[in-house]
Amino acid sequence: MTISKRKPKKQPPQAKPGRNQAWQLQTAKARFSELFRRARSEGPQWVTRQDREAVVILPAEEFERLSRRVQRPHNLVDFFAQSPLAKVELSLDRRPDYGRKVDL
Repeated sequence: MTISKRKPKKQPPQAKPGRNQAWQLQTAKARFSELFRRARSEGPQWVTRQDREAVVILPAEEFERLSRRVQRPHNLVDFFAQSPLAKVELSLDRRPDYGRKVDL
């Protein structure tokens, strides 16, 4: 009985991710330093898992800019006090409404 040794199939070389090309997860893990550098220099880098976009790596400054939240007041009084309409003069006078006449 002879056992033949098969050569493992050679995987096709993976293309280097470019500006608009996504990184496969295993490539991103193996070349994390390059992924990090490109995120800093070229902008957001997409990482895919099972051919689906999974995460985006982006510079911290970009993340802060995108996730910055407007300072919200803590209560309703502050909300109305900070409103751009706070200094508008409103007339709250109303004419009396006595209902309508109904014939029964």
